[in-house]
Amino acid sequence: MTDLVRNNVDQSRFELVAGDAVVFADYQREAGCLIISYVYAPPALRGTGAAGRLMEGVVAQARASGERIVPLCGYARTWLHRHRAHRDFIA
Repeated sequence: MTDLVRNNVDQSRFELVAGDAVVFADYQREAGCLIISYVYAPPALRGTGAAGRLMEGVVAQARASGERIVPLCGYARTWLHRHRAHRDFIA
């Protein structure tokens, strides 16, 4: 599913299209780190796992580029801590 997550470089955000809506994570890149400042899921997609699928894609892209993740957003921080396999990506 990570191939569904796209990096929208112009808006500095990762996006996952789900139906007619978009779940996204705003980011900045700095010194080998991917700083996730905000994750948004439209109300209709909350509780569907869409934001979790987005985070899986974000981690996959961080892994591919050799970056660590700085989760400023509460959702991103909680998600990373709950998924033990990805904790090594927390900067």
